[in-house]
Amino acid sequence: MRVLVLGAGATGGYFGGRLLEKGEDVTFLVREKREQQLKEEGLVIKSKHGDAQLRPRTIRAGSGDDPFDVVFIATKAYHLKEALEAVEPFVREYTTVIPLLNGIEHLDEMRRFFSKDQVIGGLCFIESTLNEKGHIIQTSETHELAYGEWSGRETDRVKKLSETFSGTKASFRLSDTIEQDMWQKYLFITTLSGMTSLMRSSIGPVLDTLEGRTYFQQLFEEVRLTMAENGAPLAEGIVEKQMALTEKLGYNMKSSMLRDIEKGLHIEADHLQGYLLLLAERTGVETPLLRLIYQHLKVYEKNL
Repeated sequence: MRVLVLGAGATGGYFGGRLLEKGEDVTFLVREKREQQLKEEGLVIKSKHGDAQLRPRTIRAGSGDDPFDVVFIATKAYHLKEALEAVEPFVREYTTVIPLLNGIEHLDEMRRFFSKDQVIGGLCFIESTLNEKGHIIQTSETHELAYGEWSGRETDRVKKLSETFSGTKASFRLSDTIEQDMWQKYLFITTLSGMTSLMRSSIGPVLDTLEGRTYFQQLFEEVRLTMAENGAPLAEGIVEKQMALTEKLGYNMKSSMLRDIEKGLHIEADHLQGYLLLLAERTGVETPLLRLIYQHLKVYEKNL
């Protein structure tokens, strides 16, 4: 299968790089600066799961219209419109589009832009970042990408995807509950990013404080209730499960949002915390801690 990855950053570069490392037909759609970086340095992955130095094929937006079988959208939410316009010439009616964004709100825009049948579910769990040379630094035990049909069925196209994605040094997992997986990842990432960004700290020191676990528990519950009241298909006991997962994370683990704040970059406050506040207001759910975190993030954005 011909694979196009929109973005060669810490997420798209990692998973696309693992496919390229395996020998799959992978192309990266990148901006000029990143393309130059990749020409000079190569696509460099430094990971506890194995290092790699690759010479990827790259293209730029507007450089043609060759078709691809599968397109990964690995970008920040505030670049989504630009990203969809950039990949549109390479998408055909048979192309499968897999989003790797955090959150849920982006799905409506993607389904309007492409057809509902083209966009399947997708998410990833990974802690990775780019260093000053553009090398991908991947530090977490978990490096999983999940994908699947909204119906949960194992269709011919996801069987073909499974064949393409198998045998890499990353974990590509076909899910029969992808909608639930995406909502539950949204619950987890909103809480993790919100708490670490509010406290300006990695997770360990927050959990070590007297009230740290209490605040984590409160935010998990506010977000869970908001999602449940809006029809999200969450598993029973999800807060307890995610709280246990949080406590097992590395002491120095930081959310990608906090890493972006530390670099003075734009963040996804509206897409993550802001969208949930809209859902909470729609159903009358009280979310005082979520609202405080969102206000904190908006003040950061005002100071950029």
